Amino acid sequence: MSEFFKLEKTSEDSKARAGKLYTEHGVIETPIFMPVGTQGTVKALDERTLKEVGSQIILGNTYHLYLRPGNDIMSKFGGLHKFMNWDRPILTDSGGYQVFSLKDLRKMSEKGVDFRSYINGSKHFFSPENVIETQRVLGSDIMMVLDECTDYPSEFKQAKDSADLSIRWAKRAKIALENSEPHYGHKQFLFGIGQGSMFPELRKDYINKMVDIEFDGYALGGLSVGEPAEIMYEMTDLSTDILPEDKPRYLMGVGTPQNILEGIDRGIDMFDCVMPTRNARNGQLFTSRGKINIRNAKYKYSDIPIDEELDCYASQNFSLGYLRHLFRANEILGLQLATQHNIAYYLWLARTAREKILSGEYRQWKREILDIYGRNEE
Repeated sequence: MSEFFKLEKTSEDSKARAGKLYTEHGVIETPIFMPVGTQGTVKALDERTLKEVGSQIILGNTYHLYLRPGNDIMSKFGGLHKFMNWDRPILTDSGGYQVFSLKDLRKMSEKGVDFRSYINGSKHFFSPENVIETQRVLGSDIMMVLDECTDYPSEFKQAKDSADLSIRWAKRAKIALENSEPHYGHKQFLFGIGQGSMFPELRKDYINKMVDIEFDGYALGGLSVGEPAEIMYEMTDLSTDILPEDKPRYLMGVGTPQNILEGIDRGIDMFDCVMPTRNARNGQLFTSRGKINIRNAKYKYSDIPIDEELDCYASQNFSLGYLRHLFRANEILGLQLATQHNIAYYLWLARTAREKILSGEYRQWKREILDIYGRNEE
């Protein structure tokens, strides 16, 4: 068992796991959902509110923070924790997905990625080595290797060439980690990222090679990129069959409440997604009663709290009718309350999943939640 991760219990009727991650900024209980703070902020929420709703760890984006405010400013402030006044753990992604998604602005090579800033068109370069250095400057507790994410669908050769490149980059990232030191005195852990598109043989081969490099944890990348959910679940299932039991597993960029519960069922420990914050700003709430589109006219006179089941100030103290009014009036408070609620719901989902795993009731509880969302038509 590593000093970083302790596996406490595995569900008797599924691969669902409960564990703990130990970082110098705090202990993280898994399964865990990580709110996405792309540019040093979880949109519409301050750090006090994040703590109030139970956030144990947040995610920052290396690509965006490198471009703005930049490494010089981040270093001046002493890293991302101090910059944004957050004293709990932070995970930073490598920026690989952002580079992948901006195809017209980048050029791949063995050395790394040449790309132009989406902000002002200036030229930049990411390599496995300097991405590690940028994450040293950010001071995140968990860092990710630079990888290449393939399209869906992709040809077998394209997926294999991409996976092979990502493996070579992963080895370079591990060496860069070993040849550098943390900037702010706390230990930083490094995760490898499994690729291979939707080809089982590539996924298996890639994961075995990743495990041989020996990272502190392992992420599954290249999923939730447009493929049917059942294919994502299949790739997740076969991946967790191979991944070591004593290391944390992270399914990147996922997803809906249903996706998260199915991922947990298949042995995933960590999740992140912009869905709860983005959908909140568009008026969609995730609740214990299912999804709610708050602009719907049927909530016009509703004095029912957003969700009394959640231990969340916004959820318990504001009515659906009032929240609908705020959205129709384009009031900023509406975005804040909806975001606070959605993050609280996702954290409740992960926290309750952990409780049910520990009590041996995960599968039954999962079916109940999926049934609620299956009946919900909004």
